[in-house]
Amino acid sequence: MLTALVLAPTAVALLLLALPARTPVRVPRALWVAATAAELGLVVAVWAGYEPGGGIQYEVRARWIPQAGVGYHVGVDGLSLPLLALTCVLFLVCALYSLRENRRLPVFAALFLFLQTTCLGLFVALDLILFFVFFDLSIVAMYFVIAGWGHRDAGPAALKFFLYTFLGSLALLLGFIGLYLAAAPHTFDMVDLARQNPLAGRSAPAALILLAVVVGLAIKTPTVPFHTWLPPAHTEAPAAGSAILAGVLLKMGTYGFLRIAMPLLPEAWRRYALVLVVVGVLSVLHGALVALAQTDFKRMIAYTSVNHMGYILLGIGAAATTADTSAQARSLAVTGSVTQMVSHGLITGALFLLAGVLYERGRTHDMGAYGGVAATAPVFAVLTGAAAFASLGLPGFSGFIAEFQILTGSLGPRPLATALSVLGILLTAGLFLRALRTVLMGPLRLPRPSGTPRAFPDLRAHEYAAVVPLLVLAVVLGIAPRFLLDVIEPASHTLLELLAR
Repeated sequence: MLTALVLAPTAVALLLLALPARTPVRVPRALWVAATAAELGLVVAVWAGYEPGGGIQYEVRARWIPQAGVGYHVGVDGLSLPLLALTCVLFLVCALYSLRENRRLPVFAALFLFLQTTCLGLFVALDLILFFVFFDLSIVAMYFVIAGWGHRDAGPAALKFFLYTFLGSLALLLGFIGLYLAAAPHTFDMVDLARQNPLAGRSAPAALILLAVVVGLAIKTPTVPFHTWLPPAHTEAPAAGSAILAGVLLKMGTYGFLRIAMPLLPEAWRRYALVLVVVGVLSVLHGALVALAQTDFKRMIAYTSVNHMGYILLGIGAAATTADTSAQARSLAVTGSVTQMVSHGLITGALFLLAGVLYERGRTHDMGAYGGVAATAPVFAVLTGAAAFASLGLPGFSGFIAEFQILTGSLGPRPLATALSVLGILLTAGLFLRALRTVLMGPLRLPRPSGTPRAFPDLRAHEYAAVVPLLVLAVVLGIAPRFLLDVIEPASHTLLELLAR
């Protein structure tokens, strides 16, 4: 089932590219939405058959490059299953949001479907080279999305994104080769490497390999100081591309920390976890402070992603502290980190789609060009306000559940870092309240790109269909998160057992 889940979007993408040029545009639209809806149905079936606490399930092993120790090995557990579901939800709502896209729609849809394959493939990969293949291919697909359908300066932004993240993937490959050479027998299989723990007692090579892996994943996440590619990429990307970039692609980095760095390099991770905590706190504060200084709505949201990824680093770094810290607190920090990945994907995905609505009406993301929008577009105002409050961690939304777990699990082992990170919540509240006041309140003010006022109609049907489900899910997870936590918590305990070796 996992192989079908991963490869089906690419099969539909090839079908779209093979359609005759005169095919009515409604055909690729229907195929795109149907494919993403079917993918969501498949992942729901996987979730329904998953047994919490049962370890890796739906496992498939096949020979691929046996001489090099590379195999096709896929499976899901409590760390990857929530991200599979998040990926399918976001790709479906992006397909719905793009129903009015007319620019080379078959190619646009095919790129998104191929990108969905790379994201799903990475989250089920249990072989390092398979992980690397999907990691790299996601960069290629997103490059063409930004360059081909972005805004005015999309070309340079796409190039910066590609070069930065490709450099990270090369560092990651070096780390994977180091793990392969350290293992006896040589293998790239993550399960076998976790069982072997090949770098136990070898502090110097373990530190170098961890450095390579962490740099590669930190660029993708991104964390301070590797975050400078993110704001231009988000600002110039189409709204659907930004939603996927923030909602799914950034999670490839944080997921890699949990799937690769922590269980395969446990001693080195424990030794240098404080560095990750410091980087996490810097990302929280820097992301919030720089977001506070932005006048561009979309760029502001991009910097809040740096802020939210910092909380994840804080949680997984604090979880490595074993002295004077209960196992429950460490598990809470890891569980909160995975929950934050899901929560951030839903909420920030909605914010970027709403930023796309703003741009579609006014052809600018400059907050100073708008005012009083709530009077003419009340539904847009309500949903934007809800997404903003969800992002700052207001109770009742998934962001509160995630940040509460991270801060509670981190406070014991890292009290100073946790206290500083709380300031990030206050800054996030300030920047979103300022943005809401500027854009939504006061007298009506709209951009006049051609010298005449432009209307600001409220949300259309396809925009409702894209944004509302994300916010509804954020509320469901904020009020009744048990069905998600029951899946994540057993996997967190297993991860911490590997880390404690």
